[in-house]
Amino acid sequence: MDTGSSLVWFPCTQSYACSSCNFEGVDPTNVTTFVPELSSSTKIVGCRNRKCRWLFPNVECRDCGKNSIGCDDFCPSFTINYGSGAPAGIAGFGRGPESLPSQMMLKRFSYCLVSHQFDDAPVASDLVLVSRGGAANVTGGRINYTPFHKITNTSNPAFKEYYYVSLRKITVGGVDIMAPYEFLVPDSAGNGGTIVDSGTTFTFMENPVFELVAREFEKQVGKNYSRATEVEDMSGLRPCFNVSDENSLSLPQLSFHFKGGAKLALPLGDYFSFMADSVVCMTVNTNNGGGGGVGPGPAIIFGNYQQQNIYMEYDLENERLGFRKQFCR
Repeated sequence: MDTGSSLVWFPCTQSYACSSCNFEGVDPTNVTTFVPELSSSTKIVGCRNRKCRWLFPNVECRDCGKNSIGCDDFCPSFTINYGSGAPAGIAGFGRGPESLPSQMMLKRFSYCLVSHQFDDAPVASDLVLVSRGGAANVTGGRINYTPFHKITNTSNPAFKEYYYVSLRKITVGGVDIMAPYEFLVPDSAGNGGTIVDSGTTFTFMENPVFELVAREFEKQVGKNYSRATEVEDMSGLRPCFNVSDENSLSLPQLSFHFKGGAKLALPLGDYFSFMADSVVCMTVNTNNGGGGGVGPGPAIIFGNYQQQNIYMEYDLENERLGFRKQFCR
């Protein structure tokens, strides 16, 4: 379930073989493969179909004149690339017209991701879909809201699919991180700013922002714990610290402050994780230097590791993101 893209797809050939799949006690060989040409509910999309123009806005039908009756030109084939991972299928929950929320005309959807410590256990997260006219049954305390930031002038269609939010500041242990404004708030073309992406694992920050956050953690945490540089080299994460006792672990609070006054103070397990015995690492990625400038695209991608045990609500009707900390189960 990917809020960073909009296309809904899954394997649909007889030659597809599922590897290491969990069907909860069902023999995978007894699961029928979906084959489009054998289905009564599918058909090839023509180049004049409005759904073809979702992917190809300026598609030209080669043999279709204005008065053509028998035109059977197909929608062109295409390739789609993803920034990280190679999934066996995706339910696109982005802002594009081909996304599941758009096609279902949802007014709201929400989820609460269980901890990654349950990745190898039969534990699932709930996904709640609310259609137009439907009533949401939200309980559990106050929800903080921040408005989505609309992108109005971009030539890159991918940016229009993202859920941009305006990040006002980041704090580490109560200390303001003085990140440049253009990295926190996107311009009209979608460069800079922050997006919320359930399909990204670790939060990504452009290097100028990451360095400020990492150095502040190194400064504050370095007073009590030594750096584990060998684990940093091995994992590609930074900073990492040697800690002797998990039960008494004390690390600065990482908080994100959004437009409208909404504040998200992350649970410790959302931004530091044990990568080896008695070693914790900050679970934030960067581009290791980059060009130092803003763009192309978002400067900060708020990933699913930082969304663990947080109720996340995408209020499409009111164009806002809602969140609150809670135990997801």
